[in-house]
This record gives sequence, structure tokens and C-alpha cells, in this order.
Amino acid sequence: MTFLLIFFLWIFMAAVIVLDCFDKLPLAGAAGKLIGMTVLPHSVILIWLLSLSAGLNADSGGREIFGFIMRFIPVGILALYWLVRLAVKPYTVRFDKSTVKLRVRAMYGGKILLKYTAISLVFQTAFYIWAVKNSFWGIPKGVWMADAVTAGLIVFGYGFNGIIRIACLCRRLGIVKRLVAFFLLPVPIVGIFALAVMYKAAKAEYDYETTRAACDSQRVESQVCATKYPILLVHGLGFRDWRYFNYWGRIPKELIKNGARIYYGNQEAFASVETNAEEIRRRILAIREETGCEKVNIIAHSKGGLDARYAVTKLGMEDYVASLTTVATPHRGSQVSDMGNKVSDSIYRQVSDFMNKRFRKFGDVSPDFYTACHQLSSDFAERFNNDVPDSDKVYYQSYASIMKNALSFGLLSFTYLILKKFGRNDGLVTEESAKWGNFKGVYESKGMRGISHGDTIDLAREDFKGYDPREEYVKMVAELKDMGY
Repeated sequence: MTFLLIFFLWIFMAAVIVLDCFDKLPLAGAAGKLIGMTVLPHSVILIWLLSLSAGLNADSGGREIFGFIMRFIPVGILALYWLVRLAVKPYTVRFDKSTVKLRVRAMYGGKILLKYTAISLVFQTAFYIWAVKNSFWGIPKGVWMADAVTAGLIVFGYGFNGIIRIACLCRRLGIVKRLVAFFLLPVPIVGIFALAVMYKAAKAEYDYETTRAACDSQRVESQVCATKYPILLVHGLGFRDWRYFNYWGRIPKELIKNGARIYYGNQEAFASVETNAEEIRRRILAIREETGCEKVNIIAHSKGGLDARYAVTKLGMEDYVASLTTVATPHRGSQVSDMGNKVSDSIYRQVSDFMNKRFRKFGDVSPDFYTACHQLSSDFAERFNNDVPDSDKVYYQSYASIMKNALSFGLLSFTYLILKKFGRNDGLVTEESAKWGNFKGVYESKGMRGISHGDTIDLAREDFKGYDPREEYVKMVAELKDMGY
């Protein structure tokens, strides 16, 4: 009989593991997680009960001990497999790995671990209250104390696993929420609310990403961004089109996936409008020669919009540009620049010399920090608009964004407050200044954070409630395609 029991236990252990590996027995299903995270942590008591069933005592012979070991090994292997299985992949959902990224799947696992850790804690608390009332049913004190410590460590491990996953992988948390959660988690009671915020953020991002992935898989074949003319992305002040850090974040990859042909302006970070416009002119001609296309569609951010407008009107590119879309471009200047221009000219030039030296090392050939920054002023904008009129041959449209408070984006808090008295703004450019040509609207979020100047180009690689920069650019380019551009 003992041999048959041992044989059955080994076969049962092997069968459960094999069936789970082939998704035929969901050890990570709802029931499996409840058992795995509520019952299995009590390993010390389970081992003690197994030893009693084997009849072990101080006088047990070698045969009894061997029988116990042969029973314990398959049970131990199954329990260990189950615990590790839940820690690594605590779900049975089958994801399309080509659309739902590993980051999202791992974050989803963190959400599941937090949820079932909370459920397990409720069960563990109820169990120990019941056990205390029944004097632990005569279980030796050393056994139940060791069991309590083991169960606590295992359940805490699951919870910590979930916290780390969400803290590292959930983009919706943002830097501020991560820091707040880090300091509040150890605080009794308050830490529960911090966990709830993390769980809610992970759930919202998972729901959005999976819905978006399903949408992507359906529309990729339709190539909604396959415009007649290629897209030329023109960056703003202070950046370059670096190979390993894309100024436009995840946007270009999303556009390409949906059929767009993407090129970059490659103009300098701190050059004047005139210098950068000349580089844009060369890029347009090079793209025409490479692709054989008649024209390009320009999408320009911030100062890049001024560079592109100058290239179109002053450098004869109006016949080669089908449309110019500007995002957060200071067409009427920025009061931040106006305030900066009040700084002593000698100090301003010293700072400019320092910045020019730095950006020569980054690849700028003709950096001119002094002129580039002055060309963002309201006075310059007025002269520029009079001297650089729009071309009738080009379709112009524009977008703006707004921060909702000074804490929306820490680096722009001060400049946001400067601009606040001039109207709604993104931290560097007011809504009114960003309007040009056919104004398409303002990018806003449904939360309190708002959308900053950098968020409009996916600078932080972050999604917001009600605003996904990738999706907005897909819509933008899809509309250009529908318009025949």
C-alpha cells in the first residue's frame, strides 16, 4: 500500500506539471492562485502533517524515514513548482506576443500578484485568528511559529514581486507617483492607499495597451499612415536627431508600422532659423532624389516649425512641400524668451559661448545659442511673420498642448508660472502662440497632469489618461493621407 501511494504521488506530481506546461491544467487560474498563495505558504504545517501521516516518531526506523522521503519529494517538487510558477507567470492569459509586449505582460503579472496578495492576507489573517481561538489544535509551538514566519515571507515575497514589477514597468505612474509611493508604502494604513494607486495605474495601462494592441493588429494591414508623400520630422531647439535617442520617442516606429515613410531634418540643436532652414532645404532635395517623390509632408515641433516655414517661403521649397504641420511652435514668440532677453547681454553671451562649445562636441557645426534663443522672442516673431508669409502652395496646420498646473512637468514648473498670466500653455509656448494655419486643437489629458511641451513628442515615453502621443500622430498622419497628401 505504501508503495502504491508513493507511486501515485510521483505520477500525480509529474502529470500536474506537464499538464500545466501545456496549458491544460491552469495552476495560475483563479482557484490555482488562491491555493498557491493561500495554502502552499503553510509549508511547515504541511510537512508536519505529512510526517504524521507517515507515522514518524523518535523511534522510526530507516524504512519509515525512506517512505516519508519518497512521499515528501514529489509533494515538495510540486509545491515548489507551483510557488515559482505563480511568482514568474501568475496568469493563464494567452497573449499575442507580436502585439502585447513583454513589458505589458510582466506588468500585468504584477497587477495580478498585488490583487491575490491582498486576498491571501485576508485569508491568512482569518486563519490565524481561527487558529489562536482553537489553540492551534495542539500543533507544537515551534511548528506553527515557523509556519507563520514562512507563510509571511512567501506572501510578502509575492507582494514585493508585484510592487517591483509595477514600479519599474508601469509608465502611467510617472516619476512623481513612483517617488510618493516609495516613501508611503512603509507607512501603516497609508501604504494600502499607495498600493491601490499603483494597482489602479497598472490596470488602466494594461486595459489600454491590450485594447490598443487589438486595434493595431486590425489596422496595420490597412496602412492608415501610408501618405502619398513621405514624412519629414523636424525637431526643435536644444536637440539633435541622435541615433540612439530618438527625439520623437516611440512615434516614428508607430508611424512606420502603419505605413509611413519617415525621414528626419538633421538640423542643428542651437543654430539660427536661417542656418537650420538651409539644412532642411538640403534634406528635402535629398529625399526627393532618394525616393523620386515630388514633395514631402513636414511635421515640425517647437522652433522646428519656424525653421520649416523659412525653408518653404525663403528658400524656394514651396513647390516641394505638400503640407507643414507644426506642434507647439511659438509662431508669436514665447514670453519665456522675452524674460530671458532681459538678462545682461554680457552674461547672456558668456552662457552662449559655453553652450556653443558643448554642442560643437555633439555635432553642431554652426551653433549660435544667442541668436537661436533670441529668435523665440515676441518681437522677433512679429518681424518674422511679416517677412515670412505662408505659401498658397502649401497646406498649413497646427496643434497646441497645455499643462494643467505647475506640477505637470517638474522641469517646466517655473516657466509654466511665467506664462500662466498670458494664457494656457505647455510650459514654454502659449496656446495662442502655437496657432497657425488650420488650427486642429489642443492636446489635453483627462487627469490633473496635463500635456507639456515635451509630452507632445513623447519625450518621456509616457502615456496619459486621454492622451497617447503615438495614437495622436497616427491620427494626424492618417488625416494627411485622407486629404491626398
